[in-house]
Amino acid sequence: MKIESMLFSLTGIFFIPVGTVYGFMTGWTEEVGFLALYLLAGLCLMVGIYLSFTGKRVGPRPEDRLDAEVHEGSGEQGHFSPWSWWPLMLGLAAATGFLGLAVGWWVLFIGAGLAVIALVGWVYEYSRGDHAH
Repeated sequence: MKIESMLFSLTGIFFIPVGTVYGFMTGWTEEVGFLALYLLAGLCLMVGIYLSFTGKRVGPRPEDRLDAEVHEGSGEQGHFSPWSWWPLMLGLAAATGFLGLAVGWWVLFIGAGLAVIALVGWVYEYSRGDHAH
């Protein structure tokens, strides 16, 4: 993960002077542009720092080594729920919430309530019923 962390960190460092130059070119009167670039730099730096810490904790992956073989990356990649309907419900709740921004604030609150229910259902999916461990 060393390459990924360096990529995000350098991109974040790049956007700091870009935001400053943008601010000077607009006379600091345009409220969104330079602030968005500074926030983008902050987000890139946060992802880069997270990947750096994770890379130190996990160690080098086969993708990080020049002498690695293809078969070294095989095996279990994680735990996924192929039968779960909760991500779809959470996506529909988020869509309802964003629709509320365009239609009316009362729809946003309905979407937020549905999103909380879907998120709790997704998190506790394996703690109840047939699939409880």
